Amino acid sequence: MTEKPTDGPREQGSQWYDGEAGPLVRPYAMTGGRTQPGPTGVRFDLIALVTLAPAAPAVDDDTALGPEHRALVDLCRIETQSVAELAADADLPVGVVRVLLGDLLELGCVTISRPVPPAHLPDERILREVIEGLRAL
Repeated sequence: MTEKPTDGPREQGSQWYDGEAGPLVRPYAMTGGRTQPGPTGVRFDLIALVTLAPAAPAVDDDTALGPEHRALVDLCRIETQSVAELAADADLPVGVVRVLLGDLLELGCVTISRPVPPAHLPDERILREVIEGLRAL
């Protein structure tokens, strides 16, 4: 009776594989070694909102988008999300997501907007006075 190996033969470089998850890809491989989000110079804050552009390609389109790019496009199809939410949902480091979003922005697949800073929001006291005035009517 011969024993059957459970993990199979170990090949050179097999430490980069996970039996359940499959091959692991290093973050720099996903971004082509880039650490900055493209030449546009756009800053992707964690709270920046990413919306799918109407011109975004369908998932099954034969484009130059990699699987990580397509995953971000798919996540944006559902709803507008922040950079932090995209990183969490795609299970990718934030730095990688920023670089990939830079690519998608240059291709016209996504648009980026920033929430209104708290300094530009109306004063809470004024809003309460307006509410009280409306209730008095």
